[in-house]
Amino acid sequence: MQYEPILRENMPELDSVRGLAILGVIFYHGFFWLTDSRHFTLPEKMFVWAMWPGRMGVNLFFVLSGFLITGLLIDSRNRGDYYKRFYVRRALRILPAYYAILALLILIRLASWPFIGLSAIYLSNLTPLFGVAMAYPVLWSLAVEEHFYLLWPTFVRKLSFLNLAACSMLIITLSPLLRLVSFFLYRNNGFVDYVFTEFTWNASDGLACGALVAIGLRRLDIQRYQLRRVAFACVAAGMLVFVGCLPFGIWTTQRPIGAMLLVTAWNIIFVGLLMLFLLIGTSRWKSFVSNRYLWFFGEISYGLYLVHLLLFSAYDALVRHYFPTLRGSSSFSSLCLRFLVAATASIGLAYMSRRWFENPFLQLKDRLCSR
Repeated sequence: MQYEPILRENMPELDSVRGLAILGVIFYHGFFWLTDSRHFTLPEKMFVWAMWPGRMGVNLFFVLSGFLITGLLIDSRNRGDYYKRFYVRRALRILPAYYAILALLILIRLASWPFIGLSAIYLSNLTPLFGVAMAYPVLWSLAVEEHFYLLWPTFVRKLSFLNLAACSMLIITLSPLLRLVSFFLYRNNGFVDYVFTEFTWNASDGLACGALVAIGLRRLDIQRYQLRRVAFACVAAGMLVFVGCLPFGIWTTQRPIGAMLLVTAWNIIFVGLLMLFLLIGTSRWKSFVSNRYLWFFGEISYGLYLVHLLLFSAYDALVRHYFPTLRGSSSFSSLCLRFLVAATASIGLAYMSRRWFENPFLQLKDRLCSR
């Protein structure tokens, strides 16, 4: 049986991974986040709680981003325009929509000027350290990504592959320990639950996990059967960590074990999932991981991530003012209506943003940077 190479210039199965990640985030924010389900029926509560893993969609983005960005950097590390090419292409992809959403937050007065100022220089995940409330929560992960973009290209350029892998392993090891330290430092300061886990030094292990996969696939002679074993071992190990630590509160960052290992367990699972998608995507079964609907959501994922929480908040504000009986938490049917309306509006806006706002900037990539 003939297989395609694992690493290719175009890997459509990873667009499906991106689509899964953004859908997880949308369903988490649409059904679970801030929802009071105490008066729901048991099946309704179970459905709402089943949306909880969607919060880890951001961590799946991190693992995928670490893999893709590290791979791009490794493949171009000997180019003379290495830094220019990377930063120009990243700027054209990230900055227009990002600053557009900041302008919108100013226009609708949803965020304070200190938050906007810190977010403008990609410090939104660190605003609590400056005594500034995190006015628009989704921006934290973009700050982590930008810090990665700022530092990682130099690591890839200057370090040997062995040292780069060692650096990735160090980050993977230190981040959980730093989360535990942060838990005890900040638990009396109101940061416990999620905020301290969003500090860059506490949230970099997902990116490092993806980077390690990119390095390994390029430097090690790994056979498909070996990669398959590693993939299943990662999924099993991540699930074992999570299930084994359930009695100790791993599901919540308000407990020490959760603060330390919740993200770690999911990162390990996502590494395995990434490998499985690469394996299936290069086999005769690739149609199972190359879904056009997931591709669509992967294509608009950046804009959708930026705007979806804003549309959910807008729906809540309108309903609270004009139709208070339709509040999302008033009944499960109202919650479903909220999701249908706000999610559909978010998808439509993200599609228009990608087609008519983001794409013109993306088309400048090849003009400004040689291939």
